[in-house]
Amino acid sequence: MIRTTFAALAFALILTPAATTAQQVGEVGVDWVGNDIIIEAIPDPKVQGVTCHIAYFDRSLIDRLSNGNWFEDPSNASIACRQTGPISVGDIDLSEDGEDVFRESRSIILKSLRIKRIFDEANQTLIYLAHAQELTEGSAKMSISTVPLYGATLTADE
Repeated sequence: MIRTTFAALAFALILTPAATTAQQVGEVGVDWVGNDIIIEAIPDPKVQGVTCHIAYFDRSLIDRLSNGNWFEDPSNASIACRQTGPISVGDIDLSEDGEDVFRESRSIILKSLRIKRIFDEANQTLIYLAHAQELTEGSAKMSISTVPLYGATLTADE
């Protein structure tokens, strides 16, 4: 059992792409046991001039001990992406599947919070989707934000 868990963790780490670093810019306490809402700024590594802010629930140690579910974290996340400078689009994935901009583990191995970028060519808009990815079962909890590319420089290979 331990060998299987270790192998799965090693496999997940190998497949994890280099992630953009999030910078915590806010923290709001929501109750007396230390649960917080964390707000992070995440610049898009391939689209200069776009920054996404995500907000998510961070469970405290007291909450984990009192409920007995150490490894569970809510999948809820909210996202807002905006132009924060001149936009220059680099070599991005133009497929309908898009590409990961950010990934952060939300449990030891079973769940991660992701931000995926999808390019809507017809409307010249970048779509950012925040969602949880779980190995055992999917999650329908998601949040979406868009950034129009008015006059932006698109250098992506088609």
